[in-house]
Amino acid sequence: MSKKMMKMKTYLVIINGIILATGNSGGPLMMRLYFRNGGNQIWFSSFLQTAGFPIILLPLLFFFFHRRKEEDEEEAKTQFFLIKPPLFLASVVVGLLTGFDNYLYAYGLVYLPVSTSSLIVSSQLAFTALFAFFMVKQKFTPFTINAVVLITLGAGVLALHTDSDRPAKETHREYIVGFALTLAAAILYGFVLPLVELTYKKVSQRISYTLVLEVQMVMCFSATCFCLVGMLANGGFKVIVKEARDFKLGGSTYYYVLVAFTAIIWQGFFLGTIGMIFCASSLVSGIVISALLPLTEVLAVLFYREKFQAEKGISLFLSLWGFLSYFYGQIKFEKKTEDQVQETQLSQLPVTGSVG
Repeated sequence: MSKKMMKMKTYLVIINGIILATGNSGGPLMMRLYFRNGGNQIWFSSFLQTAGFPIILLPLLFFFFHRRKEEDEEEAKTQFFLIKPPLFLASVVVGLLTGFDNYLYAYGLVYLPVSTSSLIVSSQLAFTALFAFFMVKQKFTPFTINAVVLITLGAGVLALHTDSDRPAKETHREYIVGFALTLAAAILYGFVLPLVELTYKKVSQRISYTLVLEVQMVMCFSATCFCLVGMLANGGFKVIVKEARDFKLGGSTYYYVLVAFTAIIWQGFFLGTIGMIFCASSLVSGIVISALLPLTEVLAVLFYREKFQAEKGISLFLSLWGFLSYFYGQIKFEKKTEDQVQETQLSQLPVTGSVG
């Protein structure tokens, strides 16, 4: 890989990391704000997680004009969309799974504080690692295994005293249902991430970042349609106007502003996630999602005054330990690889000398 390509890849990793951080932390906070102020439509909140997909048309439009400018006028007419039918169909399937996952997550968030929900979701890393091993032949180092185990244990600690942070108005049964559904969402998303990576590897098309954006749009469109059907079946549209009028946080105007920003912020999560898979792997994407957990934890405690008991403290410590273990292992691995490449290059240099 050339230095220019490596530099470009580094920029993409940074950009996707920032986008992912915004969506990963902001999305749950916005959804919790919706539920705390009178919102109670689970299908609608699931719908909002992917409904912002039209915003992807803006960067696609930019790349289209860039391609058209570079191409010779005598060549075939520049296509706006590059995605081919096999990749399109695969993206639709992944999108439907994502829509179902969004529903599970939204249902769980109704009954759980953001901090607890985020810690449970961090367990998806273990499932991502498991599925990645079988689906894309992910290679593991001792540091990677250590990170996965620690983060999984960190999430498991929360199950020790599940009533300790249960909201006052919710029953024990509701809390357990929220816990179980959020865990199910983590397992399903742990499967979805390697599935995206497998799709990238199996399709005949060369995957570019423009194509990643198109995959993102198709996935989110499919997920949105899935949730839209649920809303229609549940009569959700009839409730939205009344829900907006009775919204505790400033009435209908603030309600629709919250809805719009929620859809846009969640797009950052999904785009950052599949962008990370493109730049690195599904396992790295899963690790970055979990690595952003402390930020969500702190923001939930600051904005919503959620409790931060001993169980959460232990879980957070184990998660941070796992993150540091993984990144330290990656640094060592890359340094070792770089040294081996340099040694190989030196050994291949011709030996010259003179006889006196």
